[in-house]
Amino acid sequence: MDGAAEIGWEPHEIALLGGGPRAAVTVAVVALHLRGAIETGPRRTLCATGPEPEGLHPFEGTVLDCLREPLTARELVRHPDVRLAVALTRIPLAEEGLLRYPGLGPTRSARRRVEFWRQRHPLPAVRHGLSDEDTLLAVALHGDAALRVLLPRFALRTGLMVPGAPAEGVRFSMGRRRFLRWRDEYEDSLSGGRGTGHGDHSGGCGSGGGGGGD
Repeated sequence: MDGAAEIGWEPHEIALLGGGPRAAVTVAVVALHLRGAIETGPRRTLCATGPEPEGLHPFEGTVLDCLREPLTARELVRHPDVRLAVALTRIPLAEEGLLRYPGLGPTRSARRRVEFWRQRHPLPAVRHGLSDEDTLLAVALHGDAALRVLLPRFALRTGLMVPGAPAEGVRFSMGRRRFLRWRDEYEDSLSGGRGTGHGDHSGGCGSGGGGGGD
C-alpha cells in the first residue's frame, strides 16, 4: 500500500465515507492505539495515557481529549465532542459533493471511489511487514475484517469488533452488542459542544496494556 496520501483523504474520512460515524471513530481509536496514546482498562474501557503524540489530526485529538476519562467505545461514539467532530468532518466532504443532503450519506460517486480504493488496496493476509499507516488504511477500507486479521485482541478487548462477526461484507461493529448495520447506514451525529484544546494526557484505566501492539 502507498497509504492514505495516495487517496487524498485522511483515514477517518475514508472510513466516514465508507462506514459512517462509527467507522470514523473506530479508525481514530486504532490510530491512537498504534501511537501508544491510549490504553485499555476494565469493562472494555479506553483512556488516554501519557503526553499527546505530535502531529495528531484534530479529529484524532478530539477523540483523545474525550478519553481523559475512561469510556467504552459505545460511550465514546456518543460523546458530544466526538459527534461535533464528526459533523465538522462532514462539512468539507459535503462541499466536495461526496455527501448528499439531507441525510449526509455518501453520494454514488463517493461510494464508487471508496470501492475503487478498496479494490486497489485489498485486505492484507497478515500484519507482519505492514507499517502503522498501512494498518490504519486497511482498517479504514475494510472495517471488522481488517481488525480481525490485524488487531484481533485489541479490537475484542475494547469492543471495536463483535465476537463471531461474519467475514463477508464491510462492516464496523464498534460499540454494538449485536450485528450490525451496513456501511451505508448513518446515525445523526450532529449536536454537542466543542471541547478544550489538546494538552498532555495522563492517568490510566487501572489495568490493561498501552497501545502500539495487539
